[in-house]
Formats: sequence, C-alpha cells, structure tokens
Amino acid sequence: MTTPAGSGNGFGTVSWWGLSPALDLQAESPPVDPDSQSKTEHKIPELDALLLGSVDGRHMLRTLARAMLWPLRRFNFYVLENNLEAVARHMLIFSLALEEPEKMGLQERSETFLELWGNALLRPSVAAFLRAQASHLSNLVPEPDRLEELLPWLSLRPLKFRERDALEAVFRFWSGGEKGPEVFPMSRLWDSRLRHYLGSRYDARRGVADWDLRMKLHDRGAQVIHFHEFRRWRDTGVAFELRDLSAYHVPNRTMASGRLLSHRGERVAARGYWGDIATGPFVAFGIEADDKSLLRTSNGQPVKTASEITQHNVTELFRDVAAWRGPRAIKGNVEETKSPEPDAPAQEPFTIHFLPLDSSQTLHHKTCYRGRFQLLYVSCGMIHLLSPELGACVAPGGNLVVELARYLVDLRPKELKAFSDRVVEIAQAAGFAPHTGTKPSETFARFYKLGDSTRGGGDSAVESGPVPSKVLAPTPESINPPQADQAPPLEAISPSQTDSAPPLEAMNPPQTDQTPSLELMSPPQTDQTLPLEEMSPPQAGQSPSLELMSPTRADQTPSLEAISLSQADQATSLEAMSPPRADQIPPLEAMSPLQAEVVLPLEAISPPQADLAPPPEVISPVQEALAMSSAIAPLKHVT
Repeated sequence: MTTPAGSGNGFGTVSWWGLSPALDLQAESPPVDPDSQSKTEHKIPELDALLLGSVDGRHMLRTLARAMLWPLRRFNFYVLENNLEAVARHMLIFSLALEEPEKMGLQERSETFLELWGNALLRPSVAAFLRAQASHLSNLVPEPDRLEELLPWLSLRPLKFRERDALEAVFRFWSGGEKGPEVFPMSRLWDSRLRHYLGSRYDARRGVADWDLRMKLHDRGAQVIHFHEFRRWRDTGVAFELRDLSAYHVPNRTMASGRLLSHRGERVAARGYWGDIATGPFVAFGIEADDKSLLRTSNGQPVKTASEITQHNVTELFRDVAAWRGPRAIKGNVEETKSPEPDAPAQEPFTIHFLPLDSSQTLHHKTCYRGRFQLLYVSCGMIHLLSPELGACVAPGGNLVVELARYLVDLRPKELKAFSDRVVEIAQAAGFAPHTGTKPSETFARFYKLGDSTRGGGDSAVESGPVPSKVLAPTPESINPPQADQAPPLEAISPSQTDSAPPLEAMNPPQTDQTPSLELMSPPQTDQTLPLEEMSPPQAGQSPSLELMSPTRADQTPSLEAISLSQADQATSLEAMSPPRADQIPPLEAMSPLQAEVVLPLEAISPPQADLAPPPEVISPVQEALAMSSAIAPLKHVT
C-alpha cells in the first residue's frame, strides 16, 4: 500500500485514538421492547453492547453524556482490545472523567484528558498526575474485591490472571518504576517513526503534511482541522497546545507499547511508539459538535480550530456525565436494588467489563454471551475478527456498526471503496444484513442481525427476531453463506416441506421418484444409509427431512436408464444389511416373478415392524419392475 506520502504504514500497529467521531450507542441500538423487558431480572431496561477496538472510550462517554435525553436505562459495556496498554488507557481515562468535582475541577479534568489522550509530550503537572493515578491503579488491579469497592463501574473479572499481572506491570511502568527519560525517549522515537514513514520525503515533511490535510482530510469532511495544528502534531506529536509549547517536554508513557522485532536473527521485545503518525487525534471529538455555531465559517475558513472544538466537546461530555450520575441515576438504581440497608452505596448506572484479548472467537462457547448483545461495534482495525462465531453473540434483530477507513490518509478512494465492499462481505458472512432504511454514511457501515436459525435445534424454523424500524424483513437471498451451503435452495423445497418434513411412509409417488431407493444407490451410499428394517420406531418417526440432504448426493443420483445389470448385481441387498430379519421377510430381489406377486400381508408382521414396513400402495410401478428385473441374478440362491 505504497502512497505518495510514504510507505503506507502511518496507521501503525497500535491505536491510541479512534478514526471516527464519537457515537451515541443508544441511538445505534434497537429500540427497547416493553414485553421483553417485563421478563428481565431488573426493572430498569438494560443495554448490552460489545465494543471491539474502541481504544479511547469516546463512544461510551458520549452514550453516558446523552443518557439524559433517553428513558432511564442501565448500560453494560463489554470492551475487547488487542493490547493491554489500551485497556490501561481506558481505565485511566474513565477514572479521570469520573473524578469527584471536589478533587479536580471541570476545566482541569478536560485539559488533563486532552494531554494524556492525544499528546506525545506532557507538562510536568500532568505527568505528576499520571504517576499518582497509575500507582493507585496498580495497587487495585491485584485485588478485585477492593477494585470493585472503590471503582464499582469497573470489572476485570473476565480477564485472565496473566493478563492482570501484565496490566499491573503497565501501571508500574507509568508510575515511574523505571526512572529517567531515556527509558522512553518519546521525541526520538517519534522522529524515527516519521523518518521511516516518509522515507525520502522527510525533508519535505511540511509539504507532505499540507497535501495530506488539504487534499485528503479536508475533502473527506474534516475542514475544521487547521494547517498549523496539524503540522505541529506531525512534527512533535503535540496535538493540543493548551499552554506554551516549551512546557511540553515530559514523555507520555501511556503511548508506549511493546513489539517483537528481529535483531541479529533473533526475536526480541522492544518498547517504543507504534501508533498513528498520519491522521491524528482530531477526528474523534474535533470535527463534529452539537453546537453548530462552532462549525461556522467566515470567508470560507472555519472560525474555530479542531483543538478548540475538541476541548469544548470534552468539557461538555464531562459536565453531562457528572449530571447524569447525579440524583436521577442514583434514584433509579436504588429502586432497582431495593437494598434493606439504608447506608448501602447505590449501584453505578453502568459497568465496563474488559474481556480477554483473544476471546473474540470463543465468546459464543459461553451461554452467558451467546445471543446477549443488542449492539456490536467493530473498529476498522479489528474488522478481521468479525466472524459467524462472534455474530452468534448478537441477539436476533441486534445492530452492528463498523467503522470505515474514511479518515485514513494512506488509502486512496478506490481502496476505500474496496474496503467498504469487503466490510459488507464479512458482515453478511457473519449473519448480518445491511440497513436499507438508514442514510448511507462514509464513516460507518450499519447492519442488523438476521434471525438465528441455530436456536432450538437444527430442523426448527428460523426465528424471526425483532426487526428494527424502517427495515424490511430479510429475504432468502440475504442468508449468510455458511447457512446457504448447508441447506438446498428454498426454490427446491415445497411450502409444506419447509415447515416440517413428512416421514417416508407419507411420501407420494412423485416424491418417491425423487428420492433414491436402496437399489439405486451405489455401494458407498448404501453403506452410509440406514435401512428401514434396522430403524427402531422412534428412528422411523425421526426420518431425516429433505432439508438435511446434501445437494451433492442429490445431484449424483443415477437415473434408471444409467443403471446397468452389473450395478444391480453389486447393489447390497436388504438381507445382507440386516441378517436376523432376512429370515422373516424375503427381499424383493430374491423372489421369483411368481413369488413377487405374493406380498407378505401386514397382519403377519409384528406391530413394531408394521409401523416400519411401507404399504404396498407406496411402492411405485417403476420400483416394482426394477425389483423383478433385478431378481434374475440372485434367483439361483433361492432353494
């Protein structure tokens, strides 16, 4: 993916901020069903959302900030990342956002958040806060009970023990366990990444930054990003200059991550900066605003920069979250818990659960996650984890939101189109269908989950989950490929057969002609098919339906004209497959023409066998003629 800007690896291998604006997850989830909520354990409706690669918590923060605009609801966020440094940043960001106003003011919190989140270099005061907060969190991680007591909105119980140990080591590194700036020389690491990314264009890096901004980001909807702030971030890694630039000189250790490198033929672990150096953190909070006056232009130029809009949006988010967690949320949770102790602390109105790093393909094995989530969010860097196994964790009718690579400057328009098409293919293979009633977006791709056909057994009809509003019912062609490969096309199944497959005894002659008899099957197929004489009455009632027949076997059924006499000699007879009952019922192949006319009456058959033996009128004339012709070869064995 070589581009004029460099080698195409500006996105990096680790994400520290999102490449899309923050979303309100309640607006993206299906509407609350009053009938289903009346059967839940809690009185307050709940929203279970699974987020893959959200990296900075912007979607959760905006959801909590706008919760006052919706009916009262409790949130359960399940976060899955690909590195523990991102998990640690989540914990740091939310502990800062939910800090008590008496300990830290609103403006100080928002400025500290911006520097920790988007700047490669920190002021000394912010670096001191980071060391203190990281030391506090490192002491809480090994003690889950104390962690849930002090931070009731956080749950680390799903993590593995070795992941908790590694998470504690990350906080120890942040707290200054390894002294000196030489441990993580951020300025040198940033310049090294930039030189490797630009290559021979490093000397013209200002022109490259201007090209990427004006010809790519501005054309894709990020006009508010100013050239000066974008160029400053490209050169130094400082995106938000809230004070004098000379005050930023302490490395931001929250952006450090490990990676295996090859050194003299050996794989060694190295700590460095492997994040984004192409787009920047301006997209997450800086290109959209609820206050449209921040986006107005004068003489064709925006009056506010992306840094100013980001600071305003983050401050409003923190203010709204503090107001939402006030009396309204506490009152609702007190009614929910109904604790007999008057001094018991109220339950938090939301909980963040961090899942193991490699659990995306194993979540469906646990019944507590299967079909649980009403919303699934996947970032553009983790779309490869979207699979049918992960789709099984989404409830029928649930929504899927996929972040597209619109603001990834290394991709050309044709590559963006190819990425969007690939996202649709992966989502459909996972059991989702595109939303047809929503406005098309270049930033997010939205889907909804089809009815789950795996619930209640394999032969049951497809359950029709709650379809979102303004969305048509799924058509048979929109079924995901794995299901389409296992079942024949719906055009080949009659309506009665689609609902419930009739037993073999009730099949009419045209259906019998379509089903290969035992005499027409080749020896390998006959060995795999259970004869009617060996089937017990319960098995006869559970005869396989036509939907379970593989298309390849049906296509390979030989016609009557293609059966030679040698094939008829090689066909395995019924008495060879069930020797004990061959003495009671002579097979049709062993009868002479005169004996074939005499059919054993149903009264002479025991009741269990009477249920299994087909009545005379079920045998078609073609089968009777074939049986009489095939009786010529084994006639010499009849005494």
